[in-house]
Amino acid sequence: MATRGVVSSGHYLATDIGLDLLKQGGNAADAAAAVGFALTVLKPHQNGIGGEVPVLLWSSAAERSFAVSGHGVAPRAATLEHFAELGLALIPGDGFLPALVPPAPATWILLLERFGTKRLCEVLEPALALARTGFPMYESLRNTIAGSAERFRGEWPASAETYLVDGQPPALGTVWKQSEWAETFEKLAAADRREKDRGAGLRRARELFYAGGIAAALVDFARRTAVRDASGEAHTSLLTSEDFADFRASIEAPIATSYRDLQVLKCSAWTQGPVLLQALRLLRGFDLQALRHNSADYIHIVVECMKLAFADREFYYGDPAFVDVPFGRLLSEAYAAERRRLIDPEHASLALRPGGFPPLRAQTVAAVNAAFAAAAGGGHHGDTTKLEIIDRDGNMVSATPSGGWLQSSPVVPGLGFPLGTRGQMFSLVPGHPNCLAPGKRPRTTLTPSLALKGGKPYLAFGSPGGDSQDQWALQFLLNVVEFGMCLQEAVEAPTFTSLHCPSSFYPRGCTPGGLAVEGRIDDSVCEALRARGHLLTVEASFSGGNTLAAGIDQNTDVLHAAASPRLDPAYAAGW
Repeated sequence: MATRGVVSSGHYLATDIGLDLLKQGGNAADAAAAVGFALTVLKPHQNGIGGEVPVLLWSSAAERSFAVSGHGVAPRAATLEHFAELGLALIPGDGFLPALVPPAPATWILLLERFGTKRLCEVLEPALALARTGFPMYESLRNTIAGSAERFRGEWPASAETYLVDGQPPALGTVWKQSEWAETFEKLAAADRREKDRGAGLRRARELFYAGGIAAALVDFARRTAVRDASGEAHTSLLTSEDFADFRASIEAPIATSYRDLQVLKCSAWTQGPVLLQALRLLRGFDLQALRHNSADYIHIVVECMKLAFADREFYYGDPAFVDVPFGRLLSEAYAAERRRLIDPEHASLALRPGGFPPLRAQTVAAVNAAFAAAAGGGHHGDTTKLEIIDRDGNMVSATPSGGWLQSSPVVPGLGFPLGTRGQMFSLVPGHPNCLAPGKRPRTTLTPSLALKGGKPYLAFGSPGGDSQDQWALQFLLNVVEFGMCLQEAVEAPTFTSLHCPSSFYPRGCTPGGLAVEGRIDDSVCEALRARGHLLTVEASFSGGNTLAAGIDQNTDVLHAAASPRLDPAYAAGW
């Protein structure tokens, strides 16, 4: 708890950097950019500057919320015809074929330009120092490097030079430095410092990345270097200098729905965020408190509602700049009432059941269910991190940095970071709302969250975890709203995770009816869930939701922040 500012992020050093920016007079946007840049250094296995960072922001000055897209777009050459010629039914999850224009630098620059007060060089300096002087190697980062070391040594020499020490993963506790990454940061900071005007400095730095030497180096390496990927073949990138030069981050209106006395805000259908809103609409029809927290009845109802919302995600979500997403219908009370009738309180559903209203812009439900039932499970190449910030004026930022993972694409020599692989999330089915098209954003799992109470800032929250992000965020919100938990209780409470719907990641595996629960869920509850047909897996006691949160007590103006203990270096702090 604090009174002047709170920060919760995926690494304690990043949280400390965010607090320092607040203490230096910066606002939540300034601190978010500083934390975001620092996380690319501290957690390169979970996010990178070549990846994505969707942002939700409440501006106290404007008294309204904003979404910053933070998503890259497909190259001009990324067409269905091209992938058909390659003989691919799915875009692989590694290498250069799934690379999009990196959106993270443009996102942080736009956030600073529109909502911040600090210069880019000021918010970059802490991350630059971390890259230059190093930080202690910790377990999850070392384990990821170790898991990719053979590939680095055999196929990705620049990655081996960046991440290995004498050909081996750095030892735990080693002070690990990233000199090339520091040089790239210094180029961006120097571009800013050359201009007297803050706005001109931001524009110059953006130009350097997207129309100058950084873009040129990225394109040159990725187009002349063939990288073997999950398809078994080696491919070069489709990105061009024109793709970089044309790219712009954008500011949009969030999507919202009400739940009890809250207005809950999410990014639009270029993320999976609206599934949380759809689930809330469904859950409004149940007395969750009467069902008791994490009872078999409660878990069953919440899971079945999530299944219905995620089924609609598969059929209706895509970049709204390219497809008409029927939010008026998806978030209506009439539709929620219709969908609630599909929930059997005694039996788990085992099929995808999207809403049947036209137009269904994909294969028929029967065809999708047939493929769904036969799909093989499989992991993906990276994870995500998170940050939540509130400043003394009540400005709130929730951001979800991800992609550009060290394990999914080679480091670009001279720059110190890899490109992203988010293009794997596009569908290659013609007519699907998430179908690949040049200039289009893929529908991703990345999903920050805000909640307002009485039209005023109340909560910023969210979780890493791929397709599970909005499942865990939903459970956190219900813990607070329905069961009166404080933020730390709410993020620590045992979680459950439906594995029912197809993964958004290559190779799109799934487990129809699958449900994972943390080991702290009572054995009798697990048996009751199995009796209803859930294919239950009991996992470790703290293996589920990695939610971070920040909030404002509107009665006292005290700020609160929380971090899940499941994320080993995550930390919440305030001043």
